[in-house]
Amino acid sequence: MKPTLFANGLIFNDGFRFIGSIVVSGGMIQRVDNGRIDLRTVDRDAYDIVDCEGKMVFPGVIDGHVHFRDPGLTEKGDLETESRAAIAGGVTSFFDMPNTNPATTTLEAWEEKTRRAAGLSAANYAFFLGATNDNLDQILGADPTRIPGVKLFLGSSTGNMLVDDDDTISALFRSFKGVIACHAESERIIAASREALKKEYPAGIPVGLHHMVRSRQACVEATDHAIQLARKTNARLHLLHVTTADELAFLAPAPLSNKRITAETCPHYLLFDHNSVETTGGLTKCNPAIKTAADRKELLRAINDSRIDVIATDHAPHLLAQKQGDALTAASGMPSVQFSLPLILQLARKGYFTYEKVVEKMCNNPALLYNVDRRGFIRLHYWADLVIINPDVDHTISNDDVISSCGWTPYAGQTVNFKVEQTWVNGRLAYDSRRQNPFTGEQTALPIRFSPF
Repeated sequence: MKPTLFANGLIFNDGFRFIGSIVVSGGMIQRVDNGRIDLRTVDRDAYDIVDCEGKMVFPGVIDGHVHFRDPGLTEKGDLETESRAAIAGGVTSFFDMPNTNPATTTLEAWEEKTRRAAGLSAANYAFFLGATNDNLDQILGADPTRIPGVKLFLGSSTGNMLVDDDDTISALFRSFKGVIACHAESERIIAASREALKKEYPAGIPVGLHHMVRSRQACVEATDHAIQLARKTNARLHLLHVTTADELAFLAPAPLSNKRITAETCPHYLLFDHNSVETTGGLTKCNPAIKTAADRKELLRAINDSRIDVIATDHAPHLLAQKQGDALTAASGMPSVQFSLPLILQLARKGYFTYEKVVEKMCNNPALLYNVDRRGFIRLHYWADLVIINPDVDHTISNDDVISSCGWTPYAGQTVNFKVEQTWVNGRLAYDSRRQNPFTGEQTALPIRFSPF
């Protein structure tokens, strides 16, 4: 097979942008050249040429927080459908969360999930182990080169994986050397808020008040507790889906390399506020709940000053019928993986942060945070996970665009000027939006490897 030459694209990488070219062979990046080349002088028998003139070239997005619903919840999505949605959105690697059925809380369940992905996934894959009150032996027995970390639920969510034993939490923080990815909400505060609101609204709590059930206080108290424990034990704590300005006050504006406590937020917290729920209903109901417009503004600022280190989607599809109901009965979570990159680029276009910041938060930093082996950057001898983006389109997102098997998106009606044109996974074309059938069908995905801490 001939090397592939990606010619004359606007390459974004390591905080820089430049017009240049990339040569890929054997699935790996073999050359990165700065400067425009004259394609008339290139030996076309020596290369397969991808003309990137006028296009943006990114490293593949690493989405460190998805719920692909496989196994056991596959009416909502599965490893095949959701990974296809991922590569259509420029996501070449994902880390799937453990709250499936059965939950991924044993090495046996983890191995089975990995076996399924090998035959189904269109994107590179890895799977978190989930913490419970009694599975520390499973966690410590895992191969640290094959898992991104451990998922810890401090507030109840899908899968009945709440960890509420303080001795267990302390032991995990002291003994596990990898990343502890934490869903931080106080179950005690949530329960109290829920009961108070049920008395006030006996016929059902309106879905627009979900942010009062899963309150700001619940997030702040749990986040503060997790941070204090991490500092005491010197654990690597990653705070998932941060939603409030109050939590941001605990976080340092510093490069990720200087931190042991890191944080992410998600596209829906940057694009919606709790008033949006009045319009979207249960479509934007999620855990933690979307908070105020002021919180949204501060989260956008935190992307810029690096209090927030990572943008991940928390992609969590449900059937549309499951999103109907009130604040307690409508399912929590939404699909995001297909549209996250264009939507975040649109925020950059509006001036909230630079395109370089988008690459940092969605590609570079996830790789650094989890010690991903040779992905997340456009560098010599790294895996050739690449995204070619057309920055000059005008497209209004609709449910007709949706590849996820849930068949809907909360972003319907939003206009973007960026289109993922091609996605390359391990040096092979996996997705081309210009084709009638955009998916190549080639099994190019690989299990992601990690360097131990």
